[in-house]
Amino acid sequence: MTDPLAPFLGAKLMLFAGADIIVLRRDHAPGLVWPGFLDFPGGGREGDETPMACALRETHEELGLIVPEAQVRMAHLRDTGSALTWFFAAHLPGSILRDIRFGGEGEGWQVMAPGDFVRDAQAIPHFRAVLRGYLDK
Repeated sequence: MTDPLAPFLGAKLMLFAGADIIVLRRDHAPGLVWPGFLDFPGGGREGDETPMACALRETHEELGLIVPEAQVRMAHLRDTGSALTWFFAAHLPGSILRDIRFGGEGEGWQVMAPGDFVRDAQAIPHFRAVLRGYLDK
């Protein structure tokens, strides 16, 4: 797999709560790509952090959750030719939902069945494909 210290655009976390997945609804800020679409927690790299550190920091900022690194596994690496985006997955118990404290990035969060995300036209299309590939493994 690619060196986690190599330059990358950002990192996302497919965060499962029991059988469901936690997703965010992107806001409509000017210049934001995929405004209003369903998204995974995560975002852009800060400083020299690793992809894992980026995904976990962003998840904490967006949902108030501290996800143990030991619970996270590599799921997908998206290389557009000009940028890398790392995708991780973590499977936590459904009880984690009561610990969510929405950080205010986006319009909100929701829980849905993974298959519903894969079929939802309001989910970021390439993220739908990443989740579909992960579920098929």
